[in-house]
Amino acid sequence: MTTTKALRGRAISFRGNPFEQPAETCLVHHDDALVIIEGGVIEACGPYAELRHTLPDGVVPIEYPDAIICAGFIDAHVHYPQLQMIGAYGSQLLEWLETYTFVAEQQFADAAHAGRVAGLFMRELLRAGTTTAMVYCTVHPQSVDAFFAEAERFNARMIAGKVLMDRNAPDALLDSAQRGYDESKALIARWHGRGRQHYCVTPRFAPTSTEAQLDAAGALLKEHDGLFLQTHLCENPSEIAWVRELFPARASYLDVYAHAGLVGRRSMFGHAVHMHEQDFCTCHQAGAALAHCPTSNLFLGSGLFRLFDAVDPKRPVKVALGTDVGAGTSLSQLQSLNEAYKVAALTDRKLNATQAFYLATLGGAEALYLDDRLGKLEPGYDADLCILDTRATPLLGFRSAYCDSIEDLLFVLMTLGDDRAVRATYVAGECVYDRDRAGEAFRYPAATSPHREDLPCPIA
Repeated sequence: MTTTKALRGRAISFRGNPFEQPAETCLVHHDDALVIIEGGVIEACGPYAELRHTLPDGVVPIEYPDAIICAGFIDAHVHYPQLQMIGAYGSQLLEWLETYTFVAEQQFADAAHAGRVAGLFMRELLRAGTTTAMVYCTVHPQSVDAFFAEAERFNARMIAGKVLMDRNAPDALLDSAQRGYDESKALIARWHGRGRQHYCVTPRFAPTSTEAQLDAAGALLKEHDGLFLQTHLCENPSEIAWVRELFPARASYLDVYAHAGLVGRRSMFGHAVHMHEQDFCTCHQAGAALAHCPTSNLFLGSGLFRLFDAVDPKRPVKVALGTDVGAGTSLSQLQSLNEAYKVAALTDRKLNATQAFYLATLGGAEALYLDDRLGKLEPGYDADLCILDTRATPLLGFRSAYCDSIEDLLFVLMTLGDDRAVRATYVAGECVYDRDRAGEAFRYPAATSPHREDLPCPIA
């Protein structure tokens, strides 16, 4: 019995970086495409007329009219424990952390609570068409176990880690340099490289870690192959001033991390709003990446990320897109792109649709050094896919009818679209979310849970 499946519809992919090459040469578009999937991997993608004869007998394509098939979205910076306080009123970064974030995160000492939130969070990611995310858990190891367990049930490729904090936070959220190291090491042994899961060493940000803890984080990176690193950088002027007070011997905020060995390939720095040229140069030379979080930076009034300065072809820095949440206001990368366009406009630049969708797909994969398997519709790539409905709402359908190019249509999707525009989400070739499926929209792949297909939302 064949395990081949096929999808038919309009499709887009990328063959270059539209920040470094003309956008029209980077976007691959087929008006009527066939995507053939075998064993969770894309076997072929191209015009339906050319590929339909290669389908095995009995394989009937799943058709998505009035939709666009693209690589699943990648979220490079998101806090799953903050889902319960998204949309919290007022405050800038430091006050917001104390008033809302640290209060919410203490509840994750309860493993059952962590499991409930992780379940809802994974479903909301998939509802938004996001198939890979770099995720902050809390200081509690059970928060990491809860998240990875749920990601594993969906067979989603996820990157996550336990937050490290040994100062300047409530006592209930503090570890120590040694305890943080030991707990992280145990989690690495348990989860890193298990199925599609990747571990990420996660000091929250420099003010909540001593130099000893940052050095311990650096030691973890040296001791284990293929780990990721995530933290925050230059988000808010008050935060930067605080870092200067806490680390007077360091040349800059980024230098604090560099001194501990935390700046390199697979390092992702969230926000990076207030960067100096030397910071960009350091990231370029080290191969480190920045997560642009436009909805969050606007919501907290942190500032405007200088995207086009970051990706300057003279010394390009890898940039991905992040929702942040809870300071961010949506897990939908379509809404992130809507705000990213406005942030760029306020810095006197224009973000076109090809650049935008590249950021949310292949650009994110390149920033994570996963572009050999994610971000494209090409043979050999993981079949992590998002189906975008161009008629998801009456207004979107009406406006789409007046688009005369794929670029126009993509731009309308990123300005008028949200999670309602995601018709379906595929993870490793399995349809784990179908907006229009009778019964429950979410489904664990049969291979990971043969007796549980229909999934009620874990939080009423």
